[in-house]
Amino acid sequence: MRFFTKQIAVFTAMSVAFFGQAIADDYDELLTLFAEWREFQPPTITSCVPDYTAEAMAEKATALAQWQNKLGEIDTKNWKTRQLNDMKYVVAEMNAMDFDLRVLRPFARDPSFYANVFADKSDVPAHEGPSADPVIDLWTYQYPLSEKDDRKLTCLIGAVPAILDQAKINLATSNARGLWVYGTRAFRGQSATLAAFADNTLKMRTLEGTVESDLDGASSALRDAIAQAKSATDAFIEWLESEAPSKTGPSGVGKENYNWYMKNVRLNPYDWDEQVTLLRRELDRTRAALAIEEFRNRDQEPLKPFNDPDAYLAMATAKMDALTDFLIDGGLVKDRDYYRDALAQQIGSFVPPENRHFFYHSAAHDPSALYSHFYHWVELAARKYQPNKSPIRAAVPIYNMYDGRAEGLATGMEEVLMHAGLYDDFPRGREVVWVLAANRAARGLASLYVLSNEWTLQEAGQFHSRWTPRGWTDPESDLVAFEQLLYLRQPGYGTSYITGKLEFDRLISDVAFDREQDGEAFDLEDFFEVFNKSGIVPFALIEDEMVDAPLRIGDEPR
Repeated sequence: MRFFTKQIAVFTAMSVAFFGQAIADDYDELLTLFAEWREFQPPTITSCVPDYTAEAMAEKATALAQWQNKLGEIDTKNWKTRQLNDMKYVVAEMNAMDFDLRVLRPFARDPSFYANVFADKSDVPAHEGPSADPVIDLWTYQYPLSEKDDRKLTCLIGAVPAILDQAKINLATSNARGLWVYGTRAFRGQSATLAAFADNTLKMRTLEGTVESDLDGASSALRDAIAQAKSATDAFIEWLESEAPSKTGPSGVGKENYNWYMKNVRLNPYDWDEQVTLLRRELDRTRAALAIEEFRNRDQEPLKPFNDPDAYLAMATAKMDALTDFLIDGGLVKDRDYYRDALAQQIGSFVPPENRHFFYHSAAHDPSALYSHFYHWVELAARKYQPNKSPIRAAVPIYNMYDGRAEGLATGMEEVLMHAGLYDDFPRGREVVWVLAANRAARGLASLYVLSNEWTLQEAGQFHSRWTPRGWTDPESDLVAFEQLLYLRQPGYGTSYITGKLEFDRLISDVAFDREQDGEAFDLEDFFEVFNKSGIVPFALIEDEMVDAPLRIGDEPR
């Protein structure tokens, strides 16, 4: 809680300076409640073992109503737009817990929820999909381990067997077939991670680059804990495989619940039916654009994959350098070392043709579109080195509430940078942008039918693959299984790439319209200068601040 307390003190002082004491006092009440709420939100944890039992979750549900009442009692009269939006965001967080306890219930329905050991930093503000607390992020530790970190990891990893034992009890009544049939994937990954960790061969992705595990000098207690955690994980896989054939029930949340979730948690303006229409339209648009792009480029040498490791690395490095310079020279990103380094660390490595999944195929032909999506890492660097002034927006998002804003923007950047001129000297690269966009529309559309319980995960994977251009997606691949399972486990994630991009498009359109009405020219650099201050919150809130209560360059947040 010390992080929140410190941030609250700083922000309160700023609030007094900008808004006056009365407003600051009321807003400070929200910040204090938010800090206390974030302390309440995780499960009770004893000796590194969380309590996700039915009784514990029932207690959470009872207490949640009290938190919502407290929030509703805060006087927001005379608050500025940004402060009101912070309130709306906290309301949405509490609605997310309500949905989690009432409908999604991953602790009682979803075996993958209990896989909580991770090697890599996610490219978004939190791990994709629901995971049991405490999450064990191996990449966050310095190696060789200090005695303090050794003890901490011994406790965390040592708790894995008890967590999985509890999971068997908590999941006893689950009949969600899709979640069970595909549920071993996460645990196979966890088993492999633990094995590599023990062998000092684990490579972990971080903002600063790849780091390797080093347990030389680690305690025997930690080594035993790792071995026992792997053994328990492998046994849990066997248990899942033995139980899965008996599961016959639906796994999706259904249209009605999905619509409530979009409106009250994601603050997304589109319901299930509207999203089907929008994603079908986006699939048509992107595939048609690809066909026209190919016609336009018909007299040029076709794109060919780079199949030589040295040639690929040279090409990829040059493409990342070009993208970074384009972002900085265009004013979309400040020229700061930590932005350049964040992108440079994500060049990736060569993958031989026989091991390529969709994104590796796209990178082998031209990684520029994928690197455009890696704007994610610029935002992660900003969160680390220039945290948002609001403690609410600076906090790590929970319940994947970042998805529409983070994934929508990253997807939007692929096309924004293309239209802004990134491919002027290499038109064939534009084709990869359209391939990626079509893939995201196809997989998101498929996920909607899984969530409405009209398709199985296998049927979704087949559609996802069939409508992805150029045969770069295999319906039986681990990537397709991972993506469709994630989108089932976390409603709205699969569509967020497209629906978020559409909201981003609308924001640009509305800001440009406002500038036009004021007799001003739209400037993309100015747009990003203001936009980047908003933080990773739903586009609906950003729209309030940039359009309904318009800001200009140099304005303080209102």
